[in-house]
Amino acid sequence: MPSSTGPSIDTITEGGRVTQVGEGQEADESAPPVMTFGAPTAGEILAERYELVEHINNDSAGRLVWRGVDVVLRRPVAVVLRYPGGDSATEMLQAAVAASRVIHPNLVGVYDAIDEADRAYVVREWVDGQSLRELVTEEPLDPARATAVGNAVASALAAVHATGMVHGNVHPGTVMISDDGRVVLADARTDGDDSQESDVRAVGGVLYFALTGYWPHTEVPLRGATAGHGRAAIPDAVRDAGGAIAAPRQVRAGVPAYLDDLTMDLLDAEIAPPPSDVLAAELARLDVPADEHFLDNTGPLRFAAEAEDEPSPLAAAGGRKVAIGIAGLLAVALVGLLVGISALGGGDDRDRRPDAASAPTASAPVGEATPVPAVVGPLTIRDAKIIDPDSRDRQEVRDAEKVFDTKLDEGWETQTYRDHANFGNFKRGMGIWIDLGEPRSVKSLKVELSARGASAQLYTGAKEHPSSDAGDEALYKEYVTKKNAIGEPLENGDTTMTFNAFDPNAKYRYLLFWLTELPPSDGGYKIGVQEITVQGS
Repeated sequence: MPSSTGPSIDTITEGGRVTQVGEGQEADESAPPVMTFGAPTAGEILAERYELVEHINNDSAGRLVWRGVDVVLRRPVAVVLRYPGGDSATEMLQAAVAASRVIHPNLVGVYDAIDEADRAYVVREWVDGQSLRELVTEEPLDPARATAVGNAVASALAAVHATGMVHGNVHPGTVMISDDGRVVLADARTDGDDSQESDVRAVGGVLYFALTGYWPHTEVPLRGATAGHGRAAIPDAVRDAGGAIAAPRQVRAGVPAYLDDLTMDLLDAEIAPPPSDVLAAELARLDVPADEHFLDNTGPLRFAAEAEDEPSPLAAAGGRKVAIGIAGLLAVALVGLLVGISALGGGDDRDRRPDAASAPTASAPVGEATPVPAVVGPLTIRDAKIIDPDSRDRQEVRDAEKVFDTKLDEGWETQTYRDHANFGNFKRGMGIWIDLGEPRSVKSLKVELSARGASAQLYTGAKEHPSSDAGDEALYKEYVTKKNAIGEPLENGDTTMTFNAFDPNAKYRYLLFWLTELPPSDGGYKIGVQEITVQGS
């Protein structure tokens, strides 16, 4: 019988390393030979769950990469197989388990890791798209898109670093851009020389490549994509007689000064790089639409900062040139905000009172609904229900009210499932549906759990359904779809999940917190949801 070392099993990952295998990576010329005895075939189902559909290629470590389908959850997956399994696959499996615990929308998700002795395989999220290396081969990215890519990579690293682990393989071949524009980081393979600092410096390399199409050869080597190495070759950066690389603005016109400075600072070994979370915050501030009037993308940033302005967090972390530009950007943004508020509040003081929007007016017909005022802070949860479309006895649909009673010492919990973290493979999952009473602008939803290691997603929907087998099935079919997905948790602490990928222009009334995997507990698998809180935008 296959032995599963899936994402819910505790392991010790040597050196705090995390590994995710990225599909679509071309094999190195020096890669070990691929062992194909007992090779899989299309249509084969692994672990009675993962159907192999198409052999994509072999990765740089000689592992077979297949596109597959999870026949239980009905979703596409990537399956990476190694021959043989056993001791030779221990590092791969343990690293996959560690990677599965870092949940972030800009990291490729790892679903399962299984050892069958003669072979071992890791099952992970399938990404439809192409690598940054492939994308930039056509032409470099515009500054706004390059900034967005850098922001996504830095955010992913911040999530990895928060756990004490290192990615160690950040380069254009491991940055994936999906067909819907999502940027994900994959294929982490560290060695003893990697560090969180080298991860952060590698973001500078990614920015440089995205802006110019050249690789600056930072401390992080570009595995399988160095100059002159087969099909994966990337041109080396332009250099002067002393070997110093040319700045992006010297290579390509139209790169803003602030982005040029940030990139070169990250590549400068004499400047201490900021922590990844600080870098992510700064890139998030720069990740704004290119047509905003306060950004001049054709030259140095035009700013109105005074000398006594508070410096950017990046300045304290060691940024030399960028701090001035960021402080200026914030000052100009603040001026624009104040001007906008002034323009919107052209009436008298009464028109600008917070409750003016909700007060009845003489011009509004009697009985006509007035706009729902925006709420900044906690939102009231009016109702909650446990959703269990694959219920056998509906014993687990009780106590939903305990998830919003403000008491962390009590909540709702699943039964103990003995055979597998995925609800025994006979359930698609379970969820908690909540009703905010009326459509609201939502900033975030936080879930306090009884243990770490669970996997979940968040969805929205338009209708309420009765609490019954048929009602839960109808709700599942309406809510659990790609278009209704708000996503996986952006932050995942020890026992806390936070979802904050809400559309600021949308209103939400009904939300579904959907559990897909359970952590080990009491000789099986179970989880308790202690409290759910929602913050208004």
